Order: sequence, then C-alpha cells, then structure tokens
Amino acid sequence: MADAARVRDGLRELAALARAVADTRRNEILAYAELARSTIASGGKLLFCGNGGSAADAQHLAAEYVVRLERDRRPLPALALTTDTSVLTASANDMGYDHVFARQVESLGGTGDLLVLHSTSGESANLIRAAQAAAEAGLSTVGVLARRGGRLRSMVDVAVVVPTERVSRAQEIHLAIGHIVCQYVEESLFG
Repeated sequence: MADAARVRDGLRELAALARAVADTRRNEILAYAELARSTIASGGKLLFCGNGGSAADAQHLAAEYVVRLERDRRPLPALALTTDTSVLTASANDMGYDHVFARQVESLGGTGDLLVLHSTSGESANLIRAAQAAAEAGLSTVGVLARRGGRLRSMVDVAVVVPTERVSRAQEIHLAIGHIVCQYVEESLFG
C-alpha cells in the first residue's frame, strides 16, 4: 500500500504543479509560443539547449518541430545544440565547457532566430554564455527555468519559471510547456 500511495502522491504533486503553472505562468508561456510562431513564420529557426535532462528536453522538442507533433506538415527549422558530439567535445577541449553552446549560437544563429534555454537552476555557465552570445548576435531568447530562475531569468526576453525546487517535476513541466508551444505553432501556422 505504501508503494501505491507513493505513486498517487507523485502524480498528485505533478498535477498540482501543472495547475499552479497554468494559473500563474500562462502569459509567459503564451509569449514564448508567440515568439516561436513569429520566428518560424518570418523564416527564422529555433535553437534549443540545456544540460543533462534539459539536454534531452532540448533534443526532444527540436525533433517535434522538424518531424511533427500532432499533424502532418512541412518540417520546421529547429536544432538542438546538444547533439553534435564532435562540436561539443572540440569546443569543450579547446575552449572549455562553458563555451559549448555559445560557440554554436555564434556559428548557427542570427537575427530573426530564437534560442530556447532549458535549465532547472538558471545558473549554468554554458547557458549564461549562450544567452550572452544570442544577445550579441541579435537572437530572441526564452528561458524555460525553475526555482527562482537564477541569473538566466534576467538575461532572456521571456522567462517561464516553474515554481518548484524539484528538478524532476520541473523537467516534467518543461516538456509539457514545450509540447504546448509546439502545438500552438502547428495550429497557428497550419490551421
């Protein structure tokens, strides 16, 4: 019975956090969705990055745009900066791990693109450098964050801060937000 209670309590905790985000962060999520839509509609691309589980979220969401979320449509320009092992390891080796995303933003990003940074702490040096590189290159930025948003919160154009200290719950909600935004983009651009 204790195991069943643990399952129930975990799902209830997730549901309560989802309700809190729906009630308090919907304007920020809509701003993120509109930035993603307008970026793609105007010929720009989406760049995603994060570390650990947030790297997996970045890859997952980029795939939803390139392949599809719910409807058959043309591929949308999206890229996870977490996937090219040669670039990541060369950059980490030659420049330091703090530069692995910034270097790619400098190379691949430009005015009219959107950088989406996934972080549960908002304090990762490589994400902070990526946000700085994006600002210098004229990209718009969104931070999908947790806790209090860390330093990234004040560095991005739109900050969606999930109000939890639990990394696992934050990442679950981050992925849900990413799916909602992708669905918004699909419906807005393809009816």
